[in-house]
Formats: sequence, C-alpha cells, structure tokens
Amino acid sequence: MDPARSAVLLAVREALHNLSTSEDGGHILSTLGALKRYLQGAENPALPGEQEEFARMHFSAVLRCLVGRLSSGWLGLLPDGQLEDLWASFFLEGPADQAFLVLMESIEGAAGPSFHLMKVAQLLARFLNTGRMAAVMEGQCRPPAEPAFPLLQETLLTKVVGLPDHLGNRLQRENLEAFLPQNYFPLLGEEIMRALQAVVDSLRGGWDCSVSFLSRVLGKACVHGRQKEILGVLVPRLTALSEGSCLWQRVCWRLVESVPDRAMEALLTGLVEVAAGPEVLSRLLGNLVVKSRKARFVMTRKILFLQHRHSTPTLQSLLGYLAMDSQRRPLLVQVLRELLETWGSSSAVRHTPLPQQRYVSTALLICLVHLGEAELQDSRDELLASLMAGVKNRLDSSLPAVRRLGMIVAEVASARIHPEGPRLRFQYEEDELSRELLALAAPLPVADSPAEAEASPSVAPVAAETPDRGSADGGVPQAQLEGSGSDLDSDDELVPYDMSGDQELKSGKAPAYVRDCVEALTSSEDWERWEAALRALEGLILRSPAAVREVSVELAKVLLHLEEKTSVVGFEGLRQRALVAVVVTDPAPVAEYLTS
Repeated sequence: MDPARSAVLLAVREALHNLSTSEDGGHILSTLGALKRYLQGAENPALPGEQEEFARMHFSAVLRCLVGRLSSGWLGLLPDGQLEDLWASFFLEGPADQAFLVLMESIEGAAGPSFHLMKVAQLLARFLNTGRMAAVMEGQCRPPAEPAFPLLQETLLTKVVGLPDHLGNRLQRENLEAFLPQNYFPLLGEEIMRALQAVVDSLRGGWDCSVSFLSRVLGKACVHGRQKEILGVLVPRLTALSEGSCLWQRVCWRLVESVPDRAMEALLTGLVEVAAGPEVLSRLLGNLVVKSRKARFVMTRKILFLQHRHSTPTLQSLLGYLAMDSQRRPLLVQVLRELLETWGSSSAVRHTPLPQQRYVSTALLICLVHLGEAELQDSRDELLASLMAGVKNRLDSSLPAVRRLGMIVAEVASARIHPEGPRLRFQYEEDELSRELLALAAPLPVADSPAEAEASPSVAPVAAETPDRGSADGGVPQAQLEGSGSDLDSDDELVPYDMSGDQELKSGKAPAYVRDCVEALTSSEDWERWEAALRALEGLILRSPAAVREVSVELAKVLLHLEEKTSVVGFEGLRQRALVAVVVTDPAPVAEYLTS
C-alpha cells in the first residue's frame, strides 16, 4: 500500500476510536484538530496527496461519527461552545457534497423531534446561508477525476430539489424559515447563478466544465411547480449577463438544451412567462426550438393550442421569438397555418370555450403582424380558404361574441393575407375586446421588423381605421367596399370577394379501415363521407387483405347492390374495381356467394 494512504488510514482509525469512546473534552479537541489538517485551507495542512485521500475515502465516515456523537452533554465537554464550533467546521469547510448528504441522511434518520435533530437542522441552515449549496453543484460541474457514479448524482439531485419537503416532514411545526419553499427556491436560484459564474470562469481559464447537473436541478425544480421562484431569480441575472457576452449566451443555451425532455415543458412555460420580451427569449434559448423536438412541440403546439391561460404579452414574446431568426421563421408560418385551420374549424367553433377562441384569435393576429408579404404569398390560397371557412362557421354561430370574433379577425386577416384584393368590412358593436384585437394588428416599427417594411402600408389602415359600427344590432356582416355610401338594403353596390383561386372544401375525411367503409356505404347519411368511402375502398382492400377476409362476403354483397345516390363521377368504375379487388383478395367465399 502507498505510504501516504496507509498513514491517512491509521490516523483516521485512531481518531474515530478516540471520538467514539473518549469523554475527555481536551482529548476530543486535539483529535479533531489533528483531523482538520486534512481539510483544504487548514492552518497546518497535510500533504496534498493525503488531503485528497482523506476527502475521497474517509471524510464521510468522520462526519457520520461526528453526527453520531452529537448530544447536549457531548457538546458541553468544553466551555464557550468550542467543541460545537470545531464540530460544525468539518461540515462547513470539507467537501460540500459529502457534508450535505450526511446532514440530510441524519435528518431523515431521526426518529422524531429532539435536540439532535434541531442541531443538525440548524447546521444545515448555516450550510445553506454560507453558500455551500453552490459548492455542491459546482463540484458536479467539474470533470470527475474518477468515473462518476450516476446513483450519487441522482441522490444529490433528489435531495437538493426535495429539501423543503424532507425538512417539512421531519421538523413539522418546528420547521425553520430557510427551509420553506418560498425562501429556499429563490436561494437555490442564487446558488445556481454562483455555480454558473464558476463554470464561466473555468471556461475562460481553459478548463472543461459541464452544466448538465445544473440543468437537471433547474428542470426538476420547475417540474415541482417552482418556476416562479427560481426563474424569477435566474432570468433577470442571465438576461443582464448575456446581453454583452457571447460566452454567457452559449452557457445559457447549453443550460436549457441539457434539461431532460420530461422537464422541458415546465421550464419553457415558466421562461416564456417570466422573460421580458422576445429579445430576452432569443438570448436565453437560442435556436432551441429548431434543435429539440420536445421544445418545438411545447412552443408551437402545447402553449398555443392546448393551453389558453397565458397573457397577450406572453404570446407576443413567444411568437416574436419565432420571428427573430431566419431558421425559426418557417415555424412561424407553420404556426399561422395551424392557427387558421383551428380557428376555422366548425367543431372548434361549437365546442371550444370562448376564452380559448379569443386566445387563438389573439395568437393569429400576432402571427400576421410578424410575417412579411413574401412569406404570406407562398401560402395565400391555403390561408384564404381556411379563413373564409372560419368566417362562415363563426357568422353561423348563435353567440354574438363568436360572430364578433369572426368579423374582427376576418377584417384584419383578409387585408393582411390579400392586401390587393377588396377588403372585408363588417358592422359590429365596438367594445374592449375589439379595440384590443385591432391594436394587436398594428404593424411593427420598420426597425423592429425589416420583413414587414413592404407590407406595413397595407396593414396600417386596418388598425387605424375603424369602420362605422352599428348601435346595438352588432353581428350583421356588411362586406362592402370601403367608402361606399350606398343604402344598407341595396345589393347594387356590393362587390364580390375574389374567390377565384378557392378550392372546394371537403368536410368529411376518407375512412381509414375497411369496416368503416362498409358502415359508411350502408348507413351513412353524409354523402361526402359516402363518396369518400367509395373512392378509398379499392386501396384499403389491397393494403389490408387480412381485414378484408373477415368481411369479404358482406362487402361483396354491399358492392353488388350499391346504388348511385349522388352524382359521383366514375361511380360504376369505382364499384367494379372495388368488387374485383374483393374477389382477388378472398376468391373462394366471394365466388361462392356471387355464383349463388
């Protein structure tokens, strides 16, 4: 055995024996003084190799011995708290991760309220207040000298984030202020910032570091519902530090990218709510939404379509973030298509609560403001088709608020998507909602959105000019040309909207299974679904022979007696090809039926 290792082993064994058995205060004091030589920063330190060996192999055993000896009588062996101060110094000056785990282990192992439990809890509070939690996390950011133990990191992660729960369960009514969630998580945010500062300093010094443990701590805290407390500390600090530093920006990007997928939604939702504008989001997230499928789903689907609790500034930050980079702008176009499709869905109009319809309408108008005319031009026909379908569905609604939403969005969106065409104008009662939505449609300053420079003149009148509103009878569409002074009862001056590029919308989708086709052909009163089933049947038969054999005779009977209920182009050919496909797929029973 290496002489240094054997010397440390013998010294620690003798010290542990003395600490476990001695009741002499002076003897205990001298024993602890001898052990303290092995801590970094001691007055008369041991050799570096001996210190490293002590920290790696023996420190936790010494701490457990010290915790085991803790009692009021043992601390009273020396006057003026000398023994207590020396006892505490081992936890506050030694390796932070081991000290933290031993303290948590002692607290969780306590049978109930006692002097021992309160002393350890008070020491843990001192541990937190002196910045030792930052040392715990900083130690996990450095490259390990030996292969890391995943179980150790997982245990540390659970203890760090779950500390308020563990201490609350043990201390109950005697809990300390430092362990309350509203106090602990802002402190944890400060400690994460200290650890990040140490990481940045190491990177500037040419040393490798990792922020994956910090990412896991941040993600787990957000999953526990503490986004407001921890991000309220982190986001303002990171915003200021990343403003003039590319290194800090890269650290922020890596911090968020390394968050596990299961915590990504909680983190991004909190970030979008806390960040002060799209510029801040862009500095903190970079192109995360392009790199991570989970982040893309959360930012472009979950927040926009499955939630409706976020404020208008939050939506402006999110959609502005998508618009700020050329790699992210295609996602904004995709979001606009999906928003218009959802907004125009008859099912959504009937079954979606009004606050969510307002939320989708707000997001839709913000998208239109951020997109340039060239980007809209590529999808103009598709966008107009969805828009006009939505207008029809909303004007058919019996709810005045739904109709008003349709009119406002139709006015703004039609002018934005097709600026050279005749403008849709409606008569509706002006209220706070309409003023808010029209204000959202105001074009961005040219300096903020270069892509809007050409499109702005065509959008400005939509927000600036408010058409004449009716008094109380809002809800009657008046698609009249701007400036027309004709009588409302006359149709002579009405100009039809240009719908030459529109395509017929099919409300029913083609069935995906053979049994669905049989059902549609025999019992459906929806003629569009009936036609879609007939057209899809041959392909489904060829793709799913096993499913066809289960219903082959029934399907042949349906096709043989099928009557043309609508003017379907090529009806006889469609029926014949489907019947031939059935015979080829399952010839014996189908041929027997046909010959009978």
